[in-house]
Amino acid sequence: MYYVHQHPNWPHFLYDTERFASKLGLLRSKQGKLLGRMYALGFDLKGNALLDTHTLDALKTSEIEGVLINPEQVRSSVAKRLGVPYSGLKEPDRNVDALVEMLLDATRNYKEPLTKQRLFGWHSALFPSGYSGMYAIEVGKWRSDSTGPMQVVSGAMGKEKVHFEAPSAERLDDEMDTFLAWFNAKDNLEPVLKAAIAHFWFVTIHPFDDGNGRLARAITDLQLSKADDSELRFYSMSAQIRVERKQYYEVLEKTQKGNLDINPWLEWFFNCLDRALDHSQVHLKKVIDKAHFWQQHHETILSERQRKVINKLMGDFEGKLNTSKYAKMAKVSTDTALRDLTDLLQKGVLRKNSAGGRSTAYELSL
Repeated sequence: MYYVHQHPNWPHFLYDTERFASKLGLLRSKQGKLLGRMYALGFDLKGNALLDTHTLDALKTSEIEGVLINPEQVRSSVAKRLGVPYSGLKEPDRNVDALVEMLLDATRNYKEPLTKQRLFGWHSALFPSGYSGMYAIEVGKWRSDSTGPMQVVSGAMGKEKVHFEAPSAERLDDEMDTFLAWFNAKDNLEPVLKAAIAHFWFVTIHPFDDGNGRLARAITDLQLSKADDSELRFYSMSAQIRVERKQYYEVLEKTQKGNLDINPWLEWFFNCLDRALDHSQVHLKKVIDKAHFWQQHHETILSERQRKVINKLMGDFEGKLNTSKYAKMAKVSTDTALRDLTDLLQKGVLRKNSAGGRSTAYELSL
């Protein structure tokens, strides 16, 4: 098997700038319009939008790698660092705090150079215990390949399929020196194009024992912040990659094999970013609707569990709310759930859908 990093001209990637010129222009226009809308928001709305975006980013960049973390802990950690009030804060674990700190460093300090020491710090933040799951890993240093070559493998034991094999550990100092010099250089390369190349290049080098995907996405966010020339993050590339995870891995594997042509990767990356920007408009509407809702009900007397369920309904709640779902979300009996729902109906917070009987469901009165 022939991998792209084994090509004699590596890492001189081949791509067609004219092919993507109009797409890049569209992306830059969407980025500019989104930032304009966000800067026009009031302080509270802007803070809530940032809180939602950074929380989503932390959750989804972990989910892509199959790592599930507590959403309330993530939101608590982000809120504290952004100085955004958030009721019912849940004390985050140190691994959650470290992940959030790493992701915020990438976007808030985008003007700072990306160095070996900074990457080592990020990696240490991802694995504060020195373990990935049950396995001890080398933290805050390049991998040594002490247990064999770094491979991306799937399948049951004995039937493994090797999708990719990274450059050998002995190459890593030179490989990363070249990458970092290129990344930090002041050049005329279109900044969104540079974000796409940086993501592919870093994840192909695969310099760490684990966490390379999460670090590649942090580097992408750093470069996209440079493209926006803003530390404010109102769209999540990681969230969109999570939606398209299967295609993400497929295009990476395809582009990492063979020659230096990265056009397939660039096309997918730009389209994914386009969809992330479109989704941010939906997210922004939710933030504004949520603010208007609480303005309307700022004098409505609600219990803490009612507020908790309402906030979940305003988030990524899927399906329809019924008595049993309310009971599960609020951790109460079905009788208590029914009393809470009846109270919310009477106060105009919720409304019933058209169905009745066992099919009765509730939605917010926005």
